[in-house]
Amino acid sequence: MTEIIMIILAIIAGAALSVQAAINGKLGAQVGVMRSAFLTFSLGALITGLLILFVQTPHAATLLTVPKWQLMGALFGVPYIIIMVTAVPRVGTAVATVAVILGQLSMGMLIDNFGWLDNPPIAFSWQRVAAIFCLAVALWLIYRSNQSAKVSAS
Repeated sequence: MTEIIMIILAIIAGAALSVQAAINGKLGAQVGVMRSAFLTFSLGALITGLLILFVQTPHAATLLTVPKWQLMGALFGVPYIIIMVTAVPRVGTAVATVAVILGQLSMGMLIDNFGWLDNPPIAFSWQRVAAIFCLAVALWLIYRSNQSAKVSAS
């Protein structure tokens, strides 16, 4: 049951990322990509800081004591936000979101398969490869639909 709840929460988080992408895309078009990214990270840092102070339970490790390669994860949020703020106004929220998910799924399966970054290995299977293929087809179909809609609107 806990796994199902985690999957549902991950779906909700994915939906929130799509809303964030659409909002940030509009904001970035009006005030600039970097200002939009700065706002995202500033408010995120403030809210996370408050959550650390008032909600998080203490841990034995600190940011200063963990292996340094683990701190690199923080760097990956910056290109994601900047790319999404730039891409959404050009290709639409759905195409940008499915493209991100395709990238996440592909890299996630590589990480699983090879056990990279201290993760337990989970081997490729035909079902996993089929999932990547289906998502790539979905991306192509949504992109083609956008192109058709643009032609019809012209």
